[in-house]
Amino acid sequence: VQLQASGGGLVQAGDSLRLSCAASGGTFSGYNMGWFRQAPGKEREFVAAITWNSISTYYGDSVKGRFTISRDNTKKTVNLQMSSLKPEDAANYYCAAGGGHYLSRALSYDYWGQGTQVTVSS
Repeated sequence: VQLQASGGGLVQAGDSLRLSCAASGGTFSGYNMGWFRQAPGKEREFVAAITWNSISTYYGDSVKGRFTISRDNTKKTVNLQMSSLKPEDAANYYCAAGGGHYLSRALSYDYWGQGTQVTVSS
C-alpha cells in the first residue's frame, strides 16, 4: 500500500485544517488507519486512528474533542479534520496503514506516508 498525505499548511491558532491521505495498491478496506505526528526534537506522537470498518475511532489525549478522523473505503482515503488548532499542534503529520491490534502504537502499522507539514502561528 502506498500512502500520500496532503492538506498541510500554515494556519493561525484557532483555525481548522483538513488533512487527507490517499492510498493506492493493496486492499485499503482491510487496514486500520492512523495519523501520527512528529515535531522537531520530539518523539512521534499518536494522533488518531480508525478501524478498517469505521466502527471504532481513537484519539490521543492532546487532540480529543478537537480532531476527527474518518475514512472512505470506496475512495481509499482517510481524513483528519483538525479544529481549534494550537501552536503545539505544529508538526509533520503522517498517515499509516496496518493490521495491528493496538492502534495507538506505531508498531501496529506496516505502511507509512511521507508526511505533510502543519504549522500553527500564535
